[in-house]
Amino acid sequence: MEQFSMERTGSQLVLHICEELDHHTAGQISKVVDLQIEKGNVRTLIFDFSGITFMDSSGIGLVMGRYKLMQEIGGNLVVRNPPPHIKKVMRLSGIDRLASICNV
Repeated sequence: MEQFSMERTGSQLVLHICEELDHHTAGQISKVVDLQIEKGNVRTLIFDFSGITFMDSSGIGLVMGRYKLMQEIGGNLVVRNPPPHIKKVMRLSGIDRLASICNV
């Protein structure tokens, strides 16, 4: 099964991440997302975490790194639909002060 998929609508890039977000997956995702951001015209990056069952510190690093990139280009980062245990980790790490965390 594919670990993640992307969909782009105008200047919005949505990343759907499935099951586990670990060191291996985070590395793959960061390369693909960074390439899309470098191509230009991404103003809103949305991580859809509704399919995640496990996330380690690599997931925090992934989000923090993309937040920094989006800040550099004047864009926004949103974390959508994180499961309660992932949302708690994000709050503890301070991501909720950097990015919007919402349920849709």
